[in-house]
Amino acid sequence: MHATNSAAAPATELFGSFVLGGDEFALPAICIREVVNYPAKISVLPLSPAFLEGVFTLRGVVIPVVNLGRVFRPEARAAEASDKIAILDFQGVLVGILFHETGEILRVRPEQRSTLSYANGDVHGVVAGTILLDDGARLVQVLDPAALVRIENVPQVLALQGAQRQTARRNQGERRQCVSFRVGISSFAFEMSAIQEIIRVPELQASVLNSALCLGRINFRGSQVAVVDFSTLLNSNAAPASAQREFLPDQRIVIARIDDATIGFLVDSVDNIVNFYSEEVMAIPLLSKARAGMFGGCISKPELGDIIFLNHREIFSNNEIKEMRAGHASLYPKDEAAKTERDPRRSQRQVYITFALENTYAVEIKQVREIIDFSGDITRPPGMPAFMRGMLNLRQQMISVIDLRSLYHMPPLDNADQAKILIIERGEDLYGLMVDAVENIMTISDSRRFAAPKMLRNPGVQGDPRGEMDEVIDIEGEGDSHKTLSVFECDRLLQRLAREMPALAELAA
Repeated sequence: MHATNSAAAPATELFGSFVLGGDEFALPAICIREVVNYPAKISVLPLSPAFLEGVFTLRGVVIPVVNLGRVFRPEARAAEASDKIAILDFQGVLVGILFHETGEILRVRPEQRSTLSYANGDVHGVVAGTILLDDGARLVQVLDPAALVRIENVPQVLALQGAQRQTARRNQGERRQCVSFRVGISSFAFEMSAIQEIIRVPELQASVLNSALCLGRINFRGSQVAVVDFSTLLNSNAAPASAQREFLPDQRIVIARIDDATIGFLVDSVDNIVNFYSEEVMAIPLLSKARAGMFGGCISKPELGDIIFLNHREIFSNNEIKEMRAGHASLYPKDEAAKTERDPRRSQRQVYITFALENTYAVEIKQVREIIDFSGDITRPPGMPAFMRGMLNLRQQMISVIDLRSLYHMPPLDNADQAKILIIERGEDLYGLMVDAVENIMTISDSRRFAAPKMLRNPGVQGDPRGEMDEVIDIEGEGDSHKTLSVFECDRLLQRLAREMPALAELAA
């Protein structure tokens, strides 16, 4: 390392100074967009460098936060709520640099500056020079933004941001749906079209292909499907792979279709069905190349927070997919019964959401616009019937929330922590149906849907919604996994409400 005076440099330069521990740093003022407080919510981005604290959204932009202390020392402390973040504009992409305190605006004369150079690979290379103040008693280290932040996907981020701006100037684009799930402390989502089913964790069978990534296999509709531990995939607190591992009640397996391979992903919980538009997917500036293609962007919803939207086709490399598919296909061929079955109705399938309302029911997913968490942020105007929970403001649209337990004369829930609201859409109106919990998403053949037995169809029985349901679906399985569920019809419910509330008559018409 050597220093040279910058006597030939132009006139006074402006810098913003910041404090990190006992050191003072500065950044060229021209690249500082603003300084903000540490956000209340920050999402950890998997497979990222140790110095990346996470990402957060600020006015429709995803900003990665670099912990400067960990750039120099990986063991430096994590961020704290009192820290500050300087937002840098780096090649048109915004990046946050975390400091402990803000300093001041410095006007620096050429003779107060010096520049530094380093051997390649020196982590101190992010310090581009120094500023001497107070007759040499105060040393401020000048950071080089280009050396500090090396974003791997700048062109892709700028291209996506440009496309978003163009779309925003036109009418809103295609409405899409994704399913959000949680792994560790972060929320992720798959596009709905990628998901075949979401199931409770069955007993996993050992596989000769078991690894830290592959927990084992399950029998899914006659085929052996590899189950991948999503936590291990994301390199976040991975547990040892074991088919004998105990699973928590909220954990689920998301069965996804990637090209022509079916793969199960073990996740900590499945949270919501999220409705979004393409222009709402914000680009994530990435500071790592590891599986970078899997991060499709970020969706931010006030009621849900930031959700990392995944590109399911890019989660694995082509070789990884081929090995999983070919290995299990050759070692564990399809059941003969599944191969030979030729019922023409089996080609027609419907996707159902199963939910709890004392018992378990199913509703076609196409009848539900989205699913949100139940919260206390519901206003109850006077004069509403008992089964109307109140009004909910969902992204500037008021929604009438119907408490199905109250409607069907059931006792109220003792604990509403797992309660969800199914948002149904009729024309321009949205209505919310409050249920105890959402359990699974599954694809069922039309050949497994039947007329309900007459003894179930008894509208006069209070506390049993099955009296209003004309059909059931038969879910194949062994022992307790074989179930018959009544099919909930949203239009049937709206017709009933129209009779009980004249204000809804126009909706049901």
